[in-house]
Amino acid sequence: MAGTTVEQLDELSGNDLSDLCDATEAAIGAGGGFGWLTPPARQVLEAYWRGVLLVPERTLFVARLDGVIGGSAQLVRPSRNNEAQAVSANLTTSFMAPWARGHGLAKQLTEIVESAARAAGFTLLNLDVRETQEAAVALYNRLGYTHWATHPNYAFSGEKWISGLYFYKHLNGPEAK
Repeated sequence: MAGTTVEQLDELSGNDLSDLCDATEAAIGAGGGFGWLTPPARQVLEAYWRGVLLVPERTLFVARLDGVIGGSAQLVRPSRNNEAQAVSANLTTSFMAPWARGHGLAKQLTEIVESAARAAGFTLLNLDVRETQEAAVALYNRLGYTHWATHPNYAFSGEKWISGLYFYKHLNGPEAK
């Protein structure tokens, strides 16, 4: 059995940046690249990942298979002046490279983000995903997320519109009415 771990990443060390870029390129190539349809230039990816660690409202989590980063997700907190949404956060830019799938890492990654959100005092977690990302949609349904809306023109693939699905999950107790 392969060794799997999920952790919060506060700095890029060793092969982390290269691993993140490789996994991102593989995920984009398989149709799961959080906004990108084709992999951007390597320096763009490197700048993106370095930048994520500089944004105070973002926390980066990575999933490793046998020590190599194969996926990631981010917990995004609302800005400090957003009192109305101070108890809700977003799970975003979640992906798993094709070679890292099938080991339970996506589930572990999502659950770690949920735990971090709870620990930070958030009671609601929001996310959105392309309808074409069927494995992710199935995972969020299994983990108790509620699908509350569909945007028919969420993303344009260069040929056609792809719908986006919006989900939320209450993290502490029953759903508010």
